[in-house]
Amino acid sequence: MFKRSAEHFSYEEIARLVEPGSSVLDLGCGNGELLQLLRDTRDAAVRGVEIEESMIRECLAKGISVFQGNLDEGLKEYGSGSYDYVILNETLQVVHEPVQIIREMVRVGRTAIVNFPNFGTLLNRLQLSIGGRMPVTKDLPLQWYNTPNIHFCTRRDFVQLCREMEIPIIAAVDIRHGRRISPGVANLLATECCFLLRGSSAEATRDAGGV
Repeated sequence: MFKRSAEHFSYEEIARLVEPGSSVLDLGCGNGELLQLLRDTRDAAVRGVEIEESMIRECLAKGISVFQGNLDEGLKEYGSGSYDYVILNETLQVVHEPVQIIREMVRVGRTAIVNFPNFGTLLNRLQLSIGGRMPVTKDLPLQWYNTPNIHFCTRRDFVQLCREMEIPIIAAVDIRHGRRISPGVANLLATECCFLLRGSSAEATRDAGGV
């Protein structure tokens, strides 16, 4: 298992959401570290989708099955309900059609996990309102002109989107610099937000309260 650190804390939180022995598809899987963790600690049958060849080589070196693909082209190769979990980790903000990819996630996965940076933090708000410039922080270190982020989303924005798409939220984990924080202050203080969503092929269940 990874050493506990702010960088990998979200990986551990995602792993806790995955039932042992499940099948997992990670969209934009990068170098495969998250899938490696799920395989080794949750006995998950894992597969990734990644566009960068250098990242694909790292996945293969870890023994991770990976498919080269562009998420903006959808998941038409995957049947409905074909995975227990479909994960989108730190990738929502860089895809061109986030609504389309979320819709595809809940079609392909019986459950979906979406983890993304919260752009509504207090520090970001202060930099924008007082400094009059796009925020640059430890969590968002790049300037506006060279960041891959094209869709800026807050925690509250995402909850509202799920309501509009009629996607039930099963659970939420709010993270600030390597520790969990209360949902009541998450939109203002969380640096990362992780949501567990009910897939469209799964049996309907009651939404989790307090998200």
